Amino acid sequence: MEYTRLGRSGLRVSRIALGCMSFGDPTTGFQQWTLPQDEALPYFRQALDLGINFWDTANVYSYGDSERVVGEALRRFTQRDEIVVATKVFIKVGDGPGDSGLSRKAIMQQIDASLTRLGTDYIDLYQIHRFDPNTPVEETMEALHDLVKAGKVRYLGASAMWAWQFAKMQTAADVRGWTRFISMQDQYSLLYREEEREMFGLLADQGVGSVPYSPLAKGRVARPAGEQTKRSSDDLVGNSFFADTERDRPVIDAVEQVATSRDVPMAQVALAWVLTNPVVTAPIIGATKPHHLTDAAAAVGLKLTPEELTALEEHYSVRAAGGF
Repeated sequence: MEYTRLGRSGLRVSRIALGCMSFGDPTTGFQQWTLPQDEALPYFRQALDLGINFWDTANVYSYGDSERVVGEALRRFTQRDEIVVATKVFIKVGDGPGDSGLSRKAIMQQIDASLTRLGTDYIDLYQIHRFDPNTPVEETMEALHDLVKAGKVRYLGASAMWAWQFAKMQTAADVRGWTRFISMQDQYSLLYREEEREMFGLLADQGVGSVPYSPLAKGRVARPAGEQTKRSSDDLVGNSFFADTERDRPVIDAVEQVATSRDVPMAQVALAWVLTNPVVTAPIIGATKPHHLTDAAAAVGLKLTPEELTALEEHYSVRAAGGF
């Protein structure tokens, strides 16, 4: 495994992040394909064996059960200081005034709930899950800064918003001397490249690292066009973005052709492409089968040729920006 700094911060992370949305009680939340604790824990052990020290979850994943599973893995398999734990706040987890959004009340309430479930006294990377149009950015940024000053959070990250919104929040922090974001968790894959238009340029200028989610386009570029899995048949969010349409087929076919010529799985090729972007720090991989993590780790060392990059990129079709 390779390790690198997250943006221009001093925080070093593995070049692959373990995404934990796949872990948690499948009877809670909206994701019936998640793995309960006894099935999920082996993936943390495998991640450690592969050198993956960057684990990403959120308070809304399985309505907190994902964080609880991550906490159990921390206790069983490793020392807390060996892992970079990331979680998130914003999406609704209840009906109370502090159960959603980025108000000061919500941030202070949800950080304590996350810390309790994770069984730790600090979070390495605390991320806002979306932009909150109903809360002044100054209120949000000051509350997040206070978490850092209190020692509950080490670094701040953002996720899934327009570039102008991210710039507005960073500016509010700069003007008042508050803690800035060091990362942006945005959607990025061979089938969704809209972040290249504005966000990636902003991240490069600001020294912010991209931690892409859905780097395999919800698995669409990890298998031949039209092939279905249990998750793809049940994943309403993924299907809203990546229904197997004819416009995506040329890109998927190109991934398959490069993978065949290299004699490697398609997932390795698709991830290797994501990793070629200099703004990308660590794609997030959600694992529900052992080969998902081994393929991801192998992708770090797979170097694509200029000709392969052209073949993978030339059939991209513009999409409407979305996911936030």
